[in-house]
Amino acid sequence: MSPYDRAMAQKKIVTLIDDLDGTEASETVNFALDGTSYELDLSEKNACALRQALRRFTAAARTEGSSGRPGRARVTIASAGPSRNAEIRAWAHSNGYSVPARGRIPQPVVAAFDAGR
Repeated sequence: MSPYDRAMAQKKIVTLIDDLDGTEASETVNFALDGTSYELDLSEKNACALRQALRRFTAAARTEGSSGRPGRARVTIASAGPSRNAEIRAWAHSNGYSVPARGRIPQPVVAAFDAGR
């Protein structure tokens, strides 16, 4: 068996680039408007800005599939997923809190974020 017959290992690195400003993006944000779905790669700062801009509207909106009529109640359990963590980190940085770029966000920071909403 020659060295060329062996499988070669590869490491692929994917870097997201923010679609707005060309900096490194931290997440892909999906949303829909008027029946059209959109997808943006955004930095934590721009993802937070998008969520902040839409917060007034999403707070008043119904989720897709809900009629807004009384009936069986829907129960949704919110999780602290990547997008919420990115939002908390961006908020913390802009409000003088020190938070790690990755990993667990200190509970006092999360509590302050939730209290400020």
